[in-house]
Amino acid sequence: MNSPDAKRVLVLGSTGSIGTQALEIVAAREDLVAVGLAVGRDWRTGVAQAKGFGVGYLAVADETAAAEAAGEFDGVVLSGESAARELISVAAPDIVLNGIVGAAGLGPTIVALTQGIDVALANKESLVIGGDLVTELASATGARLLPVDSEHSALFQLMDHEDPEAISRMVLTASGGPFRGRTDLSGITVEQALDHPTWAMGGRITIDSATLMNKGFEMIEAHHLFALPYDRIDVVVHPQSIVHSLIDFRDGATLAHLGYPDMRVPIAYALTWPERAEVAVERLDLAKVGSLTFEDPDPDTFRCLALAREAGEAGGIAPCVLNAADEVAVASFLEGGIGFTDIPRVIERTLDDVGSGPAKGFDELFAVDEASRERASEIINGLISS
Repeated sequence: MNSPDAKRVLVLGSTGSIGTQALEIVAAREDLVAVGLAVGRDWRTGVAQAKGFGVGYLAVADETAAAEAAGEFDGVVLSGESAARELISVAAPDIVLNGIVGAAGLGPTIVALTQGIDVALANKESLVIGGDLVTELASATGARLLPVDSEHSALFQLMDHEDPEAISRMVLTASGGPFRGRTDLSGITVEQALDHPTWAMGGRITIDSATLMNKGFEMIEAHHLFALPYDRIDVVVHPQSIVHSLIDFRDGATLAHLGYPDMRVPIAYALTWPERAEVAVERLDLAKVGSLTFEDPDPDTFRCLALAREAGEAGGIAPCVLNAADEVAVASFLEGGIGFTDIPRVIERTLDDVGSGPAKGFDELFAVDEASRERASEIINGLISS
């Protein structure tokens, strides 16, 4: 039974890995209540979730799927690309957990922040694409961006009550993906790239982890979340995924956040902040772990990491171009169109062709996103036909 003052949670991307684990956290707590869910095409799972949690609002992005969902669900079904954004207004949440994958998550983040609603942010594209515009919007309305990525949640916790000026460096850890240590990435199959050694994730993010683009996105995200320049943000490969991030302070101290890889921990922290919830996860046993190892990443082999840093440092529209080209290239790879090593080639050519410049507003970013996707698709078609 939920308490009358329970925090009202809206879950966007409720059928994905982040969304399902978020609902697990909500189900375990009386001080949290789900008030709306948003899904893409998997309307059956969405309807089952809505019924199970007594939710009255369901947004289904795919209009055909939404029509089918409406026949099985007694509540309100919103449909179309704008459904998730509309859901924020009608469900009146206290916090929006944005677990949508890709650029489609930016719009809901903008709507929630505009309305002064806190966002538990798992959609890294909101900051990769929106950058300073998103953080300025949050500052203007007083809404909080509460990071859900394990690395950024770790940094957020490590920075608690610390003077940002005391930070000399942030270090994001990377598992290294399935191809850690390799210097030749030719001939890699989709099945091999999807076989992540640590995390169970969706297709796009798993491929991004294999190319290390995901870690590049996280550098850009950290830059915007914590207002730290790129020359003070580093990446280290840590295969065990026990240390989630580190911070070096100017006095020589280094603080680290440790724990077994389990996304329920950062999800719960974001949903219940500033409190800490009881979460039924395995407690860290360092003796059982035995040893922790670290190594430098290889940006020459994993070119996407270098491209992300370059785009982040360029700023403006460059990260938007980076993300759009990556989404298109990864989708083509997953469909068997291009090879694994073609992914960074497509991204680099798209960055060169679209160019860079300041981001003057969200409308411009959406236009750049569309133009970048078109150019990336043209490049891919050229590779396939050659």
